[in-house]
Amino acid sequence: MDYKKMYEEKLITADKAAGMVKDGDWVDIGWCSLTAKAFDEALAKRVDELHDVKIKGGVVPYKLAIGEADQTGEHFIYHSWHSSGTERNLINNNKYGAFFIPIKYSELPRYVRENAGRLNVAVTQVAPMDKHGNFNFGLSASHAMATFEMADKIILEVNENVPVALGGYQNYINIKDVDYVYEANSDMLTLGKAKFGEEELQVAEHVVGLLRDGDCLQIGIGGLPNAIGSEIAKSDLKDLGVHTEMYVDSFVDMAMAGKITGRKKNHDIGRQTYAFAAGSQELYDYIDGNEELMAVPVDYANDIDAIASLDNFVSINTAMEVDLWGQISSETVGTRHISGAGGALDFILGAYRSKGGRSIVALKSSRVDKEGKRISNIVPTFKPGTQATAVRSNTHYIATEQGIKNFKGLSTWQAAEALIELAHPDNRDELIKEAEKLGIWRLSNK
Repeated sequence: MDYKKMYEEKLITADKAAGMVKDGDWVDIGWCSLTAKAFDEALAKRVDELHDVKIKGGVVPYKLAIGEADQTGEHFIYHSWHSSGTERNLINNNKYGAFFIPIKYSELPRYVRENAGRLNVAVTQVAPMDKHGNFNFGLSASHAMATFEMADKIILEVNENVPVALGGYQNYINIKDVDYVYEANSDMLTLGKAKFGEEELQVAEHVVGLLRDGDCLQIGIGGLPNAIGSEIAKSDLKDLGVHTEMYVDSFVDMAMAGKITGRKKNHDIGRQTYAFAAGSQELYDYIDGNEELMAVPVDYANDIDAIASLDNFVSINTAMEVDLWGQISSETVGTRHISGAGGALDFILGAYRSKGGRSIVALKSSRVDKEGKRISNIVPTFKPGTQATAVRSNTHYIATEQGIKNFKGLSTWQAAEALIELAHPDNRDELIKEAEKLGIWRLSNK
C-alpha cells in the first residue's frame, strides 16, 4: 500500500478543510492540547457566511478564534465537555452562545457512539504520518476514536511538533481511514505551570503524609496538585505507580526524581497510564516516544473497576468548596460555571474500592477577596445552583492547610466538627453558628 501517495491525494489546506462546514453542521475540533487550532482560525474567517454551526471541544488552552469572531451565538454555538478558563468565560457570558455538556468524562466515548448522533466533521491535531501510514493522537487519546467513528468527514491537522504518545490503544488512525489532511506546524498548545505558595505546600505536606511506598496515583492540574507533586518528588517515597485521567507536569517531576516505577501495579505494570496530557513543553518532550507511558481512551483510564483493581490507589483531586455536610463542589459556584464533572467522582469511588485505597480532596481552607475579606471555602451550605460533584456519602479524606481528616462513617455532627477544624481559624466561629442553625452542632463540641 502506497501511504505517501494516499497522503498526497488527501492533502488540502486548512482553509479548504474549514470550507467544508455548512450551516447547521455539528463539528468536533478535538480536545485540549490537540485542539485543531488552524482549523478554528480558518473557520472563524467564515463567520459572516455561516449560521448555526454547532461545535464541540473541551479543555481548550487558548482563546478560541470562533469565540472571538462571533460574539452573538448566531454563527457558532460552542459546546464544552469540560471547560478551561477561556471556555468558562464564553459560557458565563451568554451572548457568545457557548454551553456546557454535563457528563461524567468516563462516559464520553460510549455517549459519542450511542447517543450523540452523527458528526458532520471531526478534526484534530496529530503527529506526522509514520512509515506504516499511522498518525498518532495519543496526547489526547481520550474519546478521539469514538469521535472519528461517528464522523462523516475525518480531517487531520498534521503538526510536526505533536509528540508521539505510545504504549496504549486507540491512540492512532491510519491514512486509509482519513478523508483529508492538511499541514499546520504551529507550536504546541501549552499550559503554564501553575504557581503555588506556602498554603499550598502546607496542604501538600498533609497529603504526602498519607502516602505509602507503592501507591498508585491520580493527580489533577493546578497550583495545589503541583505543590503535591513537588513534595512527593522531594520525599522518600518509592515505587509509585500512575493511573490518571490527565498527565501533567507533576508526574514528570516525580518520574525524574526516581519516585515512579509502576512495579507494584496489578496491571499495566511499569506503565504510566493516562487519557490525555497537557502542560509545558518539557512535559511534551518527556512523553515523545516514551514507552514507559500508556495513552488510552478515557473509558479505560477513568473506569471505576479499572481503578479499583489497582491496589493502594490514591486519588488526589481539588475542589472549590466543601459544605458542612461533606459535599464536594468542583464544577460551579452558584450558577457560575467553572469546569465540569470530569473524572473526579469516578476516581473518588474507584480509589475507595481499591484494596488499601484512599480518596483525597484537597483545597485551601479560604481565599481573600479584593476587599481583603477572608472568604471560607468550607461553607455551611452551597449557594443555589451549585452542583455537587460528589455527595457526602462519597467523601473519604479532605485536606486543607489546617490538616487532613477521614470522613467515612462520621455522623453529621462529627463531619461538621471535622470540617470546622479544617477551616481557617478566622472563619470557624461563623461556621459554628451556621452549624447550630442547621442542627449539626453539639454543645459538647465547644
